[in-house]
Amino acid sequence: MKLLKKLPLLALLAILTFSCSTDSIDEKADAIVENLVVPPTKQIEIEILELINDHRLSIGLNPLADLKIVKSVAYSHTDYMVDKDEISHDNFYTRSNYLKANAGAKKVSENVAYGYSSAKTVVSAWIKSDGHRANIEGDFSNFNISAEKSENGRWYFTNIFIKK
Repeated sequence: MKLLKKLPLLALLAILTFSCSTDSIDEKADAIVENLVVPPTKQIEIEILELINDHRLSIGLNPLADLKIVKSVAYSHTDYMVDKDEISHDNFYTRSNYLKANAGAKKVSENVAYGYSSAKTVVSAWIKSDGHRANIEGDFSNFNISAEKSENGRWYFTNIFIKK
């Protein structure tokens, strides 16, 4: 009889022990930026950075300087999107906080895209979009990009902008 009285308590304890918590979500997000890699720069990435700076110069804005730590954070997210085979801004605040803590960023923003086959087409699409264009034309000092192809040959892009 005593065992029957304790069974609900044991069941509750088991549920609480194995339930999901935000701590595990935070740990996964932190792991995304802990193992940062700076992959070799691809030609399409160079072209995107040049097109963005050309656009900024054409409207009287300063060109942005590239920064390796920004590229590594962008790469971690692009790799994440390729793995999930979907475009997203998942874990943006983790990336932003990392860049604020480790790159001296005071402000962080990002553009993402997928499916475009050239630098010109992805930058043109961003410029035609009010929100993306606002990032490209925003008050930033540095930026970088990561472009990665999925197994099915689709390009994924993460372009991060920071202001120091």
